[in-house]
Amino acid sequence: MNPVDTLIHAGWIVPVEPEGQVLEQHSIAIVDGHIHAILPSVQAREQFRAEHVLERPEHVLIPGLINSHTHAAMNLMRGLADDLPLMEWLGEHIWPAEGRWVSPEFVRDGTRLAMAEMLRSGTTCFNDMYFFPDEVARQVEQAGMRAVVGMILIDFPSAWAQDADEYLHKGLALHDSVRGSSLITTALAPHAPYTVSDGPLEKVVMFAEELDIPIHLHLHETAAEVEQEVSKLGRRPLARLSELGVVSPRLLAVHMTQLTEEEIAAYAAANAHVVHCPESNLKLASGFCPLDRLLQAGVNVALGTDGAASNNDLDMFGEMRTAALLAKGVAANAAALPAARILSMATINGARALGLEQTCGSLRPGKAADIVAVKLDELESQPLYNVISQLIYACGREQVSDVWVAGRHLLKDRQLTSLDQTAILDNARQWREKIAQTNQESKP
Repeated sequence: MNPVDTLIHAGWIVPVEPEGQVLEQHSIAIVDGHIHAILPSVQAREQFRAEHVLERPEHVLIPGLINSHTHAAMNLMRGLADDLPLMEWLGEHIWPAEGRWVSPEFVRDGTRLAMAEMLRSGTTCFNDMYFFPDEVARQVEQAGMRAVVGMILIDFPSAWAQDADEYLHKGLALHDSVRGSSLITTALAPHAPYTVSDGPLEKVVMFAEELDIPIHLHLHETAAEVEQEVSKLGRRPLARLSELGVVSPRLLAVHMTQLTEEEIAAYAAANAHVVHCPESNLKLASGFCPLDRLLQAGVNVALGTDGAASNNDLDMFGEMRTAALLAKGVAANAAALPAARILSMATINGARALGLEQTCGSLRPGKAADIVAVKLDELESQPLYNVISQLIYACGREQVSDVWVAGRHLLKDRQLTSLDQTAILDNARQWREKIAQTNQESKP
């Protein structure tokens, strides 16, 4: 018998590639943090002996979910200023709170809280955009998650940097510092067209080419954003970014609720990516991303939650269900966006957008063992006719029992193994007291 590190026997495996495939009574063998083999459980028991053997007969194994747009540390602002329009929410509540509280300690504690929530929700990789990204990277490495850490860029000063040049300088230093990590990569993360001017955006394009990394930014999030740009510059934001060379296969444009048919066609021709955040868009009344039309045009669309201050969770199971239902309503077509396609958006599509498709996003021999086990024998997901449909339309994050990242068992029977849940909760309560008190004092 061949020795392996871990052997997981499961009722079902959904590898995602090929899309829609379900393997029944199969097992995954893991060696050195990578998937060594996927084969019928009968054969696996005969061929392999393992140091760790896990029996999950009522579970389905899926690739780790990829949250393609987060502001992880903003978990500490969950529920701070709800039920407000985007610019009022940002300008009168979120930006002032950030100005008062954002620090390395804030980002450390907020990122830990976010990672704990994501792991318990089946997310193994997240694409982050926030201040003090060096602290984000530190926490990711300690927790053993996978992340793309954004080199944040805006024109105005913050606790992290004073101007665009300093943002870029610190971001490039971060990129160099994580170059040897097997879990962390980077992306250039200019916040949005309305917060970053042409000169810095041109530098973003140059550095993205030089470093061969993605560009991650908010784009066409609201009608007001587009109208403001047209009024100010005489063109839509997407047109401006196209002229600057930002729109390319490196671009992950987040939200994209305001698109013409011509823009969809041009965007597809540029082979750029979209990150769909349906629950944040709904909560902030930002508009509806034309998801079905983007996919029909051939655009690679990934899925993200946005930050917990505008969602208010980092639950990719909830996001998948909302995305599926909303797409059908917007397209007026019940056949739009079948369950298997939505699962692809939350896994392999995110990996492609982030340049990680050779590492994660599907369950294939040679890829990292980023794996999630979902328990299917609960009342809420029985009877079982179609595994993938059940995952999207019936299952919740509370059914995630186990999570592995690079073969490391980070969630075991619902218990976190690399993060201290008690300490994280205590820190969250302490931050709540400080932030709530300041918020109350600032009110007239």
